[in-house]
Amino acid sequence: MESRIQDLTDKIYKEGVEKAQHDADELLAAAKKEAEAIKQKAVEKANSIVEKAEDDATKLTQQTHSELKMYAAQAVNALKTEIANLLSDKVTKESVDKFLGDDDAVYSFLTTLASNWSSSEELVISTSEADKLTAYFKSKASHLLENKVTIEQVNGLKTNFSISPADGSYKINFGDEELKNYFISFLRPQLVELLFADNN
Repeated sequence: MESRIQDLTDKIYKEGVEKAQHDADELLAAAKKEAEAIKQKAVEKANSIVEKAEDDATKLTQQTHSELKMYAAQAVNALKTEIANLLSDKVTKESVDKFLGDDDAVYSFLTTLASNWSSSEELVISTSEADKLTAYFKSKASHLLENKVTIEQVNGLKTNFSISPADGSYKINFGDEELKNYFISFLRPQLVELLFADNN
């Protein structure tokens, strides 16, 4: 009987060990399967993160190149504008200063302007150099002073000359700034074309 109990105990023990081993194998297989699934998800997530990072880096690189290209173009255009402004300012300043420094040229210009303009209305020329301009008109175009043109002395003018109809309905100023701006408006486009035609 003791041997039977021993056999039965051995059998129960063996079955218990086998069942435990079987359960352990199943748990181990399930754990391996779950670990493999976790690993696979981790790999997929890592690949997704790397792919997104590469995509973001590519977009950032493209955006940076586009912005750099745009800023470079703006800088070049700003430099071209500055060069054109400096040159046109220098050319016009020298030309206007030379013109305004030559009283005969200025007075001849004003005489021609007054001759053409006064054919339709009486004019008033205001200047701080009224005596000199009147003397010039008397010697070159005295007929204009008789009926059509009045030259008046005005001190403290911001411009060299102001011309207006006798009724004072409007006024046109001629001075350094007005002439420079007038000439710059014509000179600048040709200057830009001359300087930068091959670079556009």
